Amino acid sequence: MKQYQVGIIGGTGMVGQRLVTFVSKHPWFHLKMIAASGRSAGKTYHQAIESRWKLDVPCPPEAESLIVMDAIADAEIIAAACDFCFCAVDMKKEEIIALETHYAKLECPIVSNNSANRWAEDVPMVVPEINAAHIAVINAQRERLGTKRGFIAVKSNCSLQSYVPALHPLMKYGLDKVLVCTYQAISGAGKTFNEWPEMVDNVIPFISGEEEKSEQEPLKIWGHIEGKRIVCAESPCITAQCFRVPCQDGHMAACFMKFQEGCKPTIEQIKSEWMKYQSPISDLKLPSAPKQFLHYFEEENRPQTRLDRNLEHGMAISIGRLRPDTQYDYKFACLSHNTLRGAAGGSILLAELLCKTGYITQK
Repeated sequence: MKQYQVGIIGGTGMVGQRLVTFVSKHPWFHLKMIAASGRSAGKTYHQAIESRWKLDVPCPPEAESLIVMDAIADAEIIAAACDFCFCAVDMKKEEIIALETHYAKLECPIVSNNSANRWAEDVPMVVPEINAAHIAVINAQRERLGTKRGFIAVKSNCSLQSYVPALHPLMKYGLDKVLVCTYQAISGAGKTFNEWPEMVDNVIPFISGEEEKSEQEPLKIWGHIEGKRIVCAESPCITAQCFRVPCQDGHMAACFMKFQEGCKPTIEQIKSEWMKYQSPISDLKLPSAPKQFLHYFEEENRPQTRLDRNLEHGMAISIGRLRPDTQYDYKFACLSHNTLRGAAGGSILLAELLCKTGYITQK
């Protein structure tokens, strides 16, 4: 099988490093180029990340000898050489929008891990097992951009994976209100404990911008295409509080849900919906897709971060402790791996979907 030639823009950060490890072993993708800021450009990837490697797995040998390109100055070279690029840069919002749009207009599709373009009405924000159909809006985006191949597609905020997948199969019961508290690992900030010793034996009850994303992004995911734009869902109403906790990887959520009057399912119905849920991409046989998206644990002390975050190579969602609540109808706990499922792995799975459906093609 001919492989897609792939670039990674922002390849020296934690998510970029994780993307490098994914692409290097991927059956469809070949790591063609790595780009970063001008500070790293011209160095080998090994030189650029030698003292900055953050993962618990080694850097792939085939990546170490690649010369790091300048993400801005070398954009035309990168776009010409790659079938598509992942983007995980650390820049200001306006700069990211300009950068990703520039690559798209150079006819290089961008699969973005960044939040900057998530609220563009013709940019699909996709969790493939939930709203794969939203990629159809790419046709309208290409019309706006004046491109034939180029476009931008984004993944959602990583913390959404710790509760939205569990809520999704229950939407048909008239889900009305959701209260969620997320307990987010330090890798979500691109950090390790060596870099952030203040997080040892500590909890921080604030993550900038996180609560707004947690409350608003699910409504775009649950929205629908109307004409040339994605229209957000009007419900459920979500309120969120987000904490940074001393775990290296894994975002946990405590989720409370209330249904419309007369629509409340039973606990047995909810568990059945989770167990039998079939994602819209199940027939596509995408390499990174988990065999079973949602897993429910009957043990009263599960899911646990250390035990369950790597379920199905970190791409599955773990749910537990479903029970009645005194204020809402029900409450439960949910867990996802934030850099595997939530960040880099989510981008990889989205790229697989775009390749399989023909939105990304080989040159």
